Amino acid sequence: MSIRTGFALAAGASFLIATAQAQAPAPQPTASAGPPPQYGVSLDPPTAKKAAAAAIAEASKIGSAPDAVAIVDTGGYLVYFERMDNTQIGSVQVAIDKARAAVLYRRPTKVFEDIVAGGGAGLRILAIHDAIPIDGGVPLIIGGKVVGAIGASGGTAQQDGQVAQAGASALK
Repeated sequence: MSIRTGFALAAGASFLIATAQAQAPAPQPTASAGPPPQYGVSLDPPTAKKAAAAAIAEASKIGSAPDAVAIVDTGGYLVYFERMDNTQIGSVQVAIDKARAAVLYRRPTKVFEDIVAGGGAGLRILAIHDAIPIDGGVPLIIGGKVVGAIGASGGTAQQDGQVAQAGASALK
């Protein structure tokens, strides 16, 4: 096959993919109700351990791949970390990054994932420093204020979101 034919085939395939994507309705970003909650006093290690324990229990319950769970304070700094046996090493930093993104922007990382999935102008979110567009980071809220965040990594994005939400729910 000549280079010219290869380029023509690639251009045709790109056109077909773009046309199919243009016809498919884009998923809508998750809308938040009003502004995100204000920051409160950062959580302490015993509270962080409580959230992590609930997250690890959820990961075991749903059969998620071995997970890493990170809890950060309101500044995005690690307060507590736990990983299950045989967790892939790459999940360690991903869990921390998800937690950091959730606390810095005071919203679940699923919001960023949904925005990116919508494509178009939403892809600009990829240029925002520390905005991780993968489910699994959730702010920790006590008394209506953000006191930290939890991040989970090791399973699918959906499983990580469920695991992190279980940890966050343990503090309500």
